[in-house]
Amino acid sequence: MQSSVPVFTKGLTKGLTIYFVRHGETDWNAEQRYQGQTDIPLNAKGQGQAARNGRCLLEQVGRAPPMDFVASPLSRTVETMSIVRQAMGISPLTTPVDDRLKEQHFGHWEGQRWIDLPKTDPVGFAARQADIWGWLPTGGENYQMLTDRVVAWLATIKRDTIVVSHGNVSRTLRGIVLGLDHSAIPKLDCPQDKVLVLKDRTAVWI
Repeated sequence: MQSSVPVFTKGLTKGLTIYFVRHGETDWNAEQRYQGQTDIPLNAKGQGQAARNGRCLLEQVGRAPPMDFVASPLSRTVETMSIVRQAMGISPLTTPVDDRLKEQHFGHWEGQRWIDLPKTDPVGFAARQADIWGWLPTGGENYQMLTDRVVAWLATIKRDTIVVSHGNVSRTLRGIVLGLDHSAIPKLDCPQDKVLVLKDRTAVWI
């Protein structure tokens, strides 16, 4: 049974802003395959999405913003950050990475298409449908495990930050900042061609 208890009691430090960029599209995204922590590179469309988001950030924060930059260490996020920084006129070579920003690990589902799962893993598919928050794939993580590491990362944020990460990290981070119920978080959208601006208890796409 899914819990309706809020995920957290403390969100983003008041007055700080996070500019969240999901990595651009990969071939696995286009094929609707679970990627998780499998290291799949951007495709051409994804590179274009990253450039668009960099131009958007340039308009928002300027060419030399006094802020931090951090990315998930997977190649699709590192490349997205590099393209974003180039579009902003900033060196692409100096961005730190943080393992806590990796995508949720989908274990034995990684590489499989959502549409195929009712046939390839009917038991797991039914279990996840019954409890999206708590379902644990073999060798992977559930949403609560992901939330625990995102909460730990968020506690380290000391000034405005541009972050490049993944879809479920985006959902979880919004859940933390907005104080959402567990049941609402997996339903959140996470486009790859927009920037999510998080500040205080607000979340706005630009």
